[in-house]
Amino acid sequence: MVLLGDVLELRHGPMREALAAARPFFADLGRTLDGRELVLVAGNHDHALVEPWLAERGREHEPPPLSVGQLLDPARVSPALEQIARWALPAVVRVAYPGLWLRDDVYATHGHYLDAHLTMPTLERLSIGAMCRMLARPATEFAAVGDYEAVSAPLFAWRDAVARDAHTGAVLNGMATATVWSALTGAGERHPRAPRATLARRLRRRALVALFPLAVATLNRVGIGPLRADLSLAELRRAGLAAMGEVAARLELGDAHVVFGHTHRAGPLAGDTHAEWRGRGGARLVNAGSWTYSRFFLDDAPGVSPYWPGRGVLVEDAGPPAIVGLLGDRTHQQLAPPARRRVTGGAAVP
Repeated sequence: MVLLGDVLELRHGPMREALAAARPFFADLGRTLDGRELVLVAGNHDHALVEPWLAERGREHEPPPLSVGQLLDPARVSPALEQIARWALPAVVRVAYPGLWLRDDVYATHGHYLDAHLTMPTLERLSIGAMCRMLARPATEFAAVGDYEAVSAPLFAWRDAVARDAHTGAVLNGMATATVWSALTGAGERHPRAPRATLARRLRRRALVALFPLAVATLNRVGIGPLRADLSLAELRRAGLAAMGEVAARLELGDAHVVFGHTHRAGPLAGDTHAEWRGRGGARLVNAGSWTYSRFFLDDAPGVSPYWPGRGVLVEDAGPPAIVGLLGDRTHQQLAPPARRRVTGGAAVP
């Protein structure tokens, strides 16, 4: 079993809270695997799990270059991963970063390096673009794992430090990106159960839509791009695949099957254009999909959307990796998180 990154959410608040929430899951999974191997891959939301190892490897001497597949003992990587490994007994836990070869022709990684080449102006993409400018390391010149880590790891470390002792706001934990996307596309208002937008809200949205292309053009002029002002789901899919194909080419993965997540869009699925799922260097891309329920991206019919949570990828001894759906029989009501509640004057208010 390979958990392909963002297993823990470490950008919302202290790690202790995420670990406490995750402990029952790892205990159940360890009992289920019963002596078999569990591999944990770090993503951008839980990069803090591997940061201690990344820092230690260069503490006294210049470390060797990072390869595409370090496979490590949890105790060597971080105290948090060592603790998770104990919870997951009797499973045998190993840590892979930034990915691992599952077969000679199947490579698996979280996929967060693709943000360096993304043409959609997400917060992650803008942050990495700014860091590339600051360090004078343009993504067009990347050729190794170390190039991606040099511009992304400092951003992750800063954000993780902010979340270490207190809960973060929407900008840092990523919720603002979904809110802005919803406002620009009107996705939230199109939902049949969405409350009717007020006049002020509609005017704000129109202003945001009008200014958005100008903002993207400005970012391109100052060297943060190339970026496009298209926020459609079709563009989200196309841009993510093009960016992941670019990563695969720059890391010289050849024509391997490259299994990743990060963008949450499972595929290739029936009806997809398979040419989109082929990287410029020949890599055959496979996205494991999402395990996060996000109503903005889902159709009313359960299990239909490629963003429906609960998909994974089955890699057997031979043949192409196959997408499997594990929660396709669930309903929106079963998967939607409970309404957030706040306390006002001693009363819980939805």
